[in-house]
Amino acid sequence: MSQPLHASAWLKHFPVPWWARSPHVQTILPTLVHTPSVPLRRERMELPDGDFIDLDWADAPDSPSRVVLIFHGLEGGSDSPYVKRLMATCLQHKLSSVVHHHRSCSGENNRLARSYHSGETQDIQHTLLHLRRLYPEAHIDAVGYSLGGNALAKYLGEQGSNSLIDRATIISAPLQLSACAKRLEGGFSTIYQRHLIKRLQQKTLEKIHHPELSEAMPVTAEQIPSLNTFHSFDHHVTAPLHGFDSVDHYYQSCSGLQFLKKVTTPTLIIHAADDPFMTDAVIPTPTDLSPHVTYELYPLGGHVGFISGGSPLRPRYFLEQRIASYLNLDRVDALTQ
Repeated sequence: MSQPLHASAWLKHFPVPWWARSPHVQTILPTLVHTPSVPLRRERMELPDGDFIDLDWADAPDSPSRVVLIFHGLEGGSDSPYVKRLMATCLQHKLSSVVHHHRSCSGENNRLARSYHSGETQDIQHTLLHLRRLYPEAHIDAVGYSLGGNALAKYLGEQGSNSLIDRATIISAPLQLSACAKRLEGGFSTIYQRHLIKRLQQKTLEKIHHPELSEAMPVTAEQIPSLNTFHSFDHHVTAPLHGFDSVDHYYQSCSGLQFLKKVTTPTLIIHAADDPFMTDAVIPTPTDLSPHVTYELYPLGGHVGFISGGSPLRPRYFLEQRIASYLNLDRVDALTQ
């Protein structure tokens, strides 16, 4: 991702070891090394349309006065290494955290033909209303990664002062969906696209072969192999299933960058300039941001990587340190300034 002239205003730095200066090492290595798990409690939340969302909780010992709500990336979940690291960090600070699984991402395909997408904010609102019913006085922090970060940015801008979130952090979000989809069609980045598309294709095939869902699916099983880019998959599957006229309508409507100037929740956004999923189209100009948004661009870090030390077998990460610092996770009382 090249850096436009205005990006110098946002540049920050963290120490990067010599062996982790490649964006692909930063992106891939965290998915290969062992990440300690935390005990999880699953809660199924039924939705008004007959579908469900699974929430995975890492409970602190005391009744929460603060909850950290986590939105994972495309085809991620509570078993994603970056999610496990953040949940472990929250427990170290004696805070409860909960993962909002996008529909179909909790290990079980969802019940409806529709699934999830980069701009799905109604489900976010359902989860937040549920948390507010459980803990009316709790301070709610939210952290969104990649696709989940884009959806979180859209939610914060749409809701403005009505947001149910007290403080937020957004990591490696594809804030301009069309540009990011195009980036993944070239060079080494196609490896990431191929891996994720296969998972989306498999879920789609399951629904095509489901006797109660097949007629609602916009494609046939024979078409699935040809939908091998995000652009084609989103045009033929994501857009029609979720009420968009076309892939262009979907990308334009759901790209998070356009919503940032309406955000009133204190929010930190982090990108790496070498992110293999992004282009410089995701980097905001000063006029794109509300006064409540802090933007930080790091020269290195890959996609949801941000390795800062250790060894290849036991890397250390800058990301959780920065999230904990911004969200003031060492403070039990609510912080909204």
